[in-house]
Amino acid sequence: MLACKPASTPVEVSHQLTPNTGKLLADPSTYRRLVSRLLYFTVTWPDITYVVNLLSQFTSAPCDMHWQAALRVVRYLKRSPDLGILLSTHCSLKFHAYCDANCASCPTTRRSTTGYCTFLGTNPLSWRTKKQRTVSRSSAEAEYRVMTNAASEINWLQLLLSELDIPVHPPQLQCDNQASIHIDNNPVFHERTKHVEIDCHFVREKINDGTLCTTFVPSN
Repeated sequence: MLACKPASTPVEVSHQLTPNTGKLLADPSTYRRLVSRLLYFTVTWPDITYVVNLLSQFTSAPCDMHWQAALRVVRYLKRSPDLGILLSTHCSLKFHAYCDANCASCPTTRRSTTGYCTFLGTNPLSWRTKKQRTVSRSSAEAEYRVMTNAASEINWLQLLLSELDIPVHPPQLQCDNQASIHIDNNPVFHERTKHVEIDCHFVREKINDGTLCTTFVPSN
């Protein structure tokens, strides 16, 4: 791949990667080794986290389309091999996070995809993308679930920072879905919450005790 043409994005925007799309690879171990190396890259490359999570779902029976998608990630990495994360020593201690959900993004299971990233000032602390365990009945429910996952990550990071004697302000969790924010702040929003699992209301508890606040951020 040293002479390959670099790619501008790690995955096509309108990709159609599903199981059993294309011809099965004769040697699936090659695909699995490549994906395992890309998983290592996600430690310092947040922008490939989504596509690597997607490619990891096909390791049991990879096809030629999955292999080409994995090679596109390699071409994307070649575009900026010196790209990295700058951890600045001169930044504020404002702790904030962004979260979003791709509702019903999986074409086979119709499950939504969770994504969040946390920051201390301008320094990224953690990031994750994962397919949700259950099917959400609405976009508000999918967004509410990702807020719960992000709030759990924020709670753990708060404990870690307190152990390091780093004073931080109450973190802000920013979401682009107004309905999920209303659910967090309105305990009688029954029409949207009667089918949501109890553990999802973890966010509301954090808001009530003042350790977390949620704000709206436009999608663009």
